[in-house]
Amino acid sequence: MQVVILAGGLATRLGALTERTPKSLLPLAGRPFLAWQLELVARSGFRRVLLLTGHLAEPIRAFAGDGSAFGVELRCLDDGPRLLGTAGALRHALDQLEATFLVTYGDSYLPFDYAAPLRDLESHPEALGTMSVYENHGKWDQSNTLVSGELVTRYEKGSSDPALTFIDYGAIALRREVIAALPEGEPRGLDQLQAELGSQRRLRAYRVSERFYEIGSKEGLAELDAHLARM
Repeated sequence: MQVVILAGGLATRLGALTERTPKSLLPLAGRPFLAWQLELVARSGFRRVLLLTGHLAEPIRAFAGDGSAFGVELRCLDDGPRLLGTAGALRHALDQLEATFLVTYGDSYLPFDYAAPLRDLESHPEALGTMSVYENHGKWDQSNTLVSGELVTRYEKGSSDPALTFIDYGAIALRREVIAALPEGEPRGLDQLQAELGSQRRLRAYRVSERFYEIGSKEGLAELDAHLARM
């Protein structure tokens, strides 16, 4: 199984905290965030990790190494000088992607089985992706997803529609062919791709029961630091 971690963002919401330190290496409960994240995916059975970097890539590469310290085989690929967006970064890495793979974000800590969406996708050949979702009702962040049965039927980032009671949990299994169909070198967000797959009814929903954590904000950093300190 392959997991792709999107770690190329600029982390502007964190201000001075990320001027010299990449978000992936911010300390939480005494360790860089990336260490916690890599151990999580390793516990879920992943051995191949592709880390897509951009802003302050060199310290991330130096810390992660070949991944052996975390029980994985890790490769880093830089997005290049141009911001490509999350889906654009995947298109840039096309020749490194396996036939099916899991994508997660470099600022997401997800206390669940990361392999579950990938297993779900592989057991449903009619689907192009399986997105992990959490029934949020606006609690932890703005809900953005409509789930009908086993499918994501609407995905709208930034929407305030109360009908959207679920939220993108932060891990999605995809088929390589979906990324191959994107124009090369064109900036594009993964949210756009998820919206398209949902409207086509080709995106399955994997429901998760435990809340997510993210370090994209100072509040999120504090919450996860407290959570990890209790473990």
